[in-house]
Amino acid sequence: MPKPTIVLVHGAWADGSSWNAVAGALRGQGFPVFTPPNLLRGVAIDAPYISSFVAQRTSGPVVLVGHSYGGFVITNAATGGGDVRALVYVDAFAPDKGETVFQILGPSGSALAVPDPTTVLDLVGYPGAPEGDVEAFLKADTVHNSFAQDLPEADRWLIVESQRPITLGANTTPSGDPGWSSLPSWAVVGTEDRVIPPGAQRSMAERAGATITEVAGSHVSMVSNPQVTIDAILAAAASVGD
Repeated sequence: MPKPTIVLVHGAWADGSSWNAVAGALRGQGFPVFTPPNLLRGVAIDAPYISSFVAQRTSGPVVLVGHSYGGFVITNAATGGGDVRALVYVDAFAPDKGETVFQILGPSGSALAVPDPTTVLDLVGYPGAPEGDVEAFLKADTVHNSFAQDLPEADRWLIVESQRPITLGANTTPSGDPGWSSLPSWAVVGTEDRVIPPGAQRSMAERAGATITEVAGSHVSMVSNPQVTIDAILAAAASVGD
């Protein structure tokens, strides 16, 4: 039986390179791997894009993996295109229908859930924005202290310099029907995550019925400690052949 294709969906303030360590290891084990762009414009745009990508770029079973806001996207993209058989959440949102990013983060103790968001984010207008919408970039201090605090300093600066912004609108758009309600899921919970604190990750993963693994890592644990994420994806991939 051919191995399932692994589709790795990055989150906010990141791009496909955030999966480099994971993708290389999976490719080395013979898995087809894709790391498509996540547009970071809002789930009504981002999820159909990923569904379309999966439908057109894969054949056979797929394991869909999401980091951070990428988890929000795969939750909504899972049943929209391609033969998705399993979901893997890495330091990620796994929302239920109607939930928004801000609703989940609000009571969580997140470093981003602060009274004045401009203390942790730089908010910038962008062409073609809906009325009142802006893009959010992480301030350098936020990257160093809350987003990627377990990476070497040079790697943290690369995130600061190359981060892709997410719209504020993306954080206020409600989720649709969750793919995890009909698909088996796995979750990697970073116990040092300051963006989506571990308690919030655990509660979402438990609600989704996910198989949970913990890792002593920041919000980017798949970069700092990739083996835990690799193992979770391999477990999901093994289930596809059952």
